[in-house]
Amino acid sequence: MNYAIFLSGGTGSRIKTDIPKQYIKVNGHMMVTVALLPLINSSYVDEIFIVADPSWQDVIINDLEKNNIQTGKIKGFANPGENRQLSAYNGMKKIIEFFYGTEDSENKGNTVLIHDAARPFLTEELLKQMYESLDGHDGVMPVIPMKDTVYVSEDKVSVSKLLDRSKIFAGQAPELFDFDKYYKANFSLMPDKILSINGASEPAILAGMDVCMIEGDENNFKVTTNADLERFTKIMEDCNNG
Repeated sequence: MNYAIFLSGGTGSRIKTDIPKQYIKVNGHMMVTVALLPLINSSYVDEIFIVADPSWQDVIINDLEKNNIQTGKIKGFANPGENRQLSAYNGMKKIIEFFYGTEDSENKGNTVLIHDAARPFLTEELLKQMYESLDGHDGVMPVIPMKDTVYVSEDKVSVSKLLDRSKIFAGQAPELFDFDKYYKANFSLMPDKILSINGASEPAILAGMDVCMIEGDENNFKVTTNADLERFTKIMEDCNNG
């Protein structure tokens, strides 16, 4: 079974809006709805669990239904954690409880995809490449090669050293993992170490899992700043006009 955990619990502190950025609506679609659609439509994704604050859970379902988007794949919700990774862990726990009853259950042969509501333009082609690339590995992460020269500054004032940008990559979501191995990798970080995790692949790498990299998609950007939000809005408006 291929499960997906869709993270929609963030508050978007770098964007000054009255509501979390993922619930902003453009042309009748909330960002969260646009980001969910590729998972709902994908033949690779079997079941979806959404991590969202309880006050937004019905709002998400209502917006999907209002836009005539099928919600059958969405099996439930989990509450957000203190950070992104704890939210992903809460989603995995909810999947185990829902389908298997106890946290001691084995999930061998299953996969889990971790995606963000703030990345609204995931494509079916990227999903296809990820699932096809998982064979022989424990995980898959799309990456973008670093274009700019990268420096390290120990004191944040002057340059300490130059990094070889040919070996530096920016990771994207979604990230795909062997469910059983990934859950155990996260469980091993509970209760405190998980709070220092920044990226979904970090627990896997710390646990020695084999995470392969594939070419990411420049259009699969994360809406983090006001400029990103303007880019999202323009793309949505152009699609509507087209």
